[in-house]
Amino acid sequence: MAVAITAVALLVAGCGGAGGDAEPSAATGAFERQAPNVVVVMTDDQALDTMGAMPLTRRLIGERGTSFERAFVSFPLCCPSRATFLTGQYAHNHGVRDNRGPNGGYQSLDPEHTLPVWLSRAGYRTGFVGKFLNGYGEGAAVREVPPGWSDWYGLPGKNKQRAFDFDLIENGEIVHYGDSGEQSPYKTDVLSDKAAGFVRDAAAKRRPFFLWVATNGPHRDSGLPDEAERNPEPAPRDRGKFDGRRAPRRAAVDESDVSDKPRDVRKRPRLDRRARERLDREYVSQLESLASIDRLVGRLIARLRAAGELERTLFVFTSDNGYLRGQHRLEGKSRPYDEAIRVPLLVRGPGFAAGERERRLVANVDLAATILEAAGAKADRELDGWSLRPGADRPGTQRDAVLLEVFERKQAFTGLRTHRYTYAEYESGDRELYDMRRDPEQLDNLARGDRRPQVRLRLARRLAELRACAGAQECG
Repeated sequence: MAVAITAVALLVAGCGGAGGDAEPSAATGAFERQAPNVVVVMTDDQALDTMGAMPLTRRLIGERGTSFERAFVSFPLCCPSRATFLTGQYAHNHGVRDNRGPNGGYQSLDPEHTLPVWLSRAGYRTGFVGKFLNGYGEGAAVREVPPGWSDWYGLPGKNKQRAFDFDLIENGEIVHYGDSGEQSPYKTDVLSDKAAGFVRDAAAKRRPFFLWVATNGPHRDSGLPDEAERNPEPAPRDRGKFDGRRAPRRAAVDESDVSDKPRDVRKRPRLDRRARERLDREYVSQLESLASIDRLVGRLIARLRAAGELERTLFVFTSDNGYLRGQHRLEGKSRPYDEAIRVPLLVRGPGFAAGERERRLVANVDLAATILEAAGAKADRELDGWSLRPGADRPGTQRDAVLLEVFERKQAFTGLRTHRYTYAEYESGDRELYDMRRDPEQLDNLARGDRRPQVRLRLARRLAELRACAGAQECG
């Protein structure tokens, strides 16, 4: 398999550079020779139960690095989650509170104070490939390259964004790919070309680089009808690869009794046959779409190895949020349930032991701090997270809770995910409390009937402390 990956890597298409690639000064020379490269691959709406479709990623990143088995996102929704990655802050601090306005989307982000800006100031060449924040590439920002990025290949929000028919903003120019036919370029393959080309070009320079690849997959395509055979659409070579698979049928799927859930969940009907069949098709589609992302990861590893940069590269694989596929009669995210907030997080590179399975409670708010510490770079805003690297300075020995927050939505809530419990307080007045050790599928809401009053009181007090926290000392 390694030989095949290397062979594919040799066929990489070119990827031109943009501005910001001037020769580094002599004052930063020592730093350049020591600082690691950083590559982050982030999927979109990937449930943890789909990692079986990514054997290359599990082997090349997971087995050769550290697997964080208790990794969560604080705001399980695309745009706020990505803003947390860029800023190292919870949403109540960075201000991106939804996918779209008035308090969400790309326009709500302050791009001058983000990870690529900080890394650029430290001498890094920076590259972005894929889906940025919702609303990017629309209106006045249609050709915009956000601050801090040397090389930019961003998918605009509302233009043609089908798997075989899409635009890509390439360093300020709009380039169109495909015409909907399956002989057209496949989106993930094009993103793979751009990412591998960036690594090739950046590795030839005497300076470290940062690459963020953010795929659309396995997010479903809202432009396709519910009865579509595949949604999301996979690459032609992967179509049929997982035929016959059914979405996992655990007890939380189509939960029989939701009388203890928040009121909007209590109103939801049971899943009928058509809904179950659609969820099965969606599950197969997600697995098939992840196969091309798995190859993308393998291609980047091969390119780094060929350039002699693999051992000095920090490689992170994760998702912006998880995905509910019928659990508690729900589909999507923006909920305090583990299927929505729990994500894959694999880290390979300097400071992360091979084959390690880490059970610390970690969150996406920690990623920026991890990258900055590895790079020796500084943020110009106060970060709410801290480095994931073993032995790194932290406010405490371990985080006791991840803050959960969803704003601007009918089901708005704040809550906590601890090692043992999930606790949520909704704006509607509903409360949820689950013992994740005894009830991992979150079927029995202990907040109903005031069971475990001492636990509930303790978690409510901790939530009150974290709800408006700022900085690692307070938020840790």
